[in-house]
Amino acid sequence: MLARERGGRLWRLADACTACAAATSQAAVVPDTFINAATAPPAHADIRRKHRSPRGPDRQTRVREMLNYLASALPTETGPAARLIALQCALRMNDSAQVRLPLGVLRSLRLEPATDSWRDLHQARWLCATLPTSHSSARAVVIQLLDVGLFAQCPARPDRLAAADWALRAACGIRMDCAPFSQLIAMCIKAHTAPESTHGTAEVDQLARECGLAATDFTDALDQLTAAGHISSWSVQSASGDLYWTLTEPGERGCEGTTRR
Repeated sequence: MLARERGGRLWRLADACTACAAATSQAAVVPDTFINAATAPPAHADIRRKHRSPRGPDRQTRVREMLNYLASALPTETGPAARLIALQCALRMNDSAQVRLPLGVLRSLRLEPATDSWRDLHQARWLCATLPTSHSSARAVVIQLLDVGLFAQCPARPDRLAAADWALRAACGIRMDCAPFSQLIAMCIKAHTAPESTHGTAEVDQLARECGLAATDFTDALDQLTAAGHISSWSVQSASGDLYWTLTEPGERGCEGTTRR
């Protein structure tokens, strides 16, 4: 009970029942919520918690799922560079299927200007992009994605952006010859490798399809990645067509004498 005395110059907080508080002049009942307000979480925190999207698969799984989707959504002749661009766009799009792809992302992937790749995606009617000119001060490519199937593939945007960042870092780790197919294959292999592990397995035909390559071209690229020290070893089981690989441990990249098992 909170009671007022001396015209409001003095206030007293007393432990009393509801009946006594009602019978006391210039007194009111203090609800328990007022007493506990100091320890209760802010109202806006509850709102954020209710609207926060639950976290699902990890970033590698999201990249792997998007690579698998793009393998079906894009024409088979779509090149590795165009697939790298498409992956970043698909993971970065907003609720209106629009993307502002920073030019820094393209530079990191060594895909600027990549005119042929943008043209391939235009001709496939997968996107419509406004590329900045050489005299433009724009810092991003403005893109409208035309693939409505992407809306069924995309989780919460913060999680997609985290997956896009992971994919960018995985691809940028390849410095051997700056070839887009090397970046795409290395990223694809890493996406199919369990977190905190260097060993992985998947169907070689599926991996080749996700990279837009024939199986023989894909395995030839694996030889190049092995020679460059990005993959420690790999082998294909002829009976099942499964590819087994071991990634190079951190700090071992660039060592000589790595062989295919």
